[in-house]
Amino acid sequence: MIAPSILRSKRQISLWVMIAVYLAAGINHFAMPEFYYPLIPDYMGNKSTLNILSGIAEIGGAIGLMIPATRKWAAFGIVAMLIAFLPTHIYMITDADKLQINGAALPVWAAWIRLLIIHPILIGWAWWHRKTVKN
Repeated sequence: MIAPSILRSKRQISLWVMIAVYLAAGINHFAMPEFYYPLIPDYMGNKSTLNILSGIAEIGGAIGLMIPATRKWAAFGIVAMLIAFLPTHIYMITDADKLQINGAALPVWAAWIRLLIIHPILIGWAWWHRKTVKN
């Protein structure tokens, strides 16, 4: 059996890694918006606005995770945001041959891994931290 203090330490490290990941990803939406534009399907509308909203959501989620009183709702928000990103992941599979990211085509297998493995892990990670109360 894992000692509660060790589990608490691992959970806290995981939480701070998650905060750093979403903070960096959110900032990246503003630092390198041209990276995200090809990933957004045309039918979704204004790519610039959607990119900005995604960046704000990721930064907001990271900040919400930092505050114990808002952590649960921030985790729920991150799960909702990740679910909202599903059309983009499906687009990456169905139109992978058209996508050029930094001049390179996205392999379809990478899009499938992202959708079926990475995305559920990210959702589960956020879901796990909805109960992380202490700093």
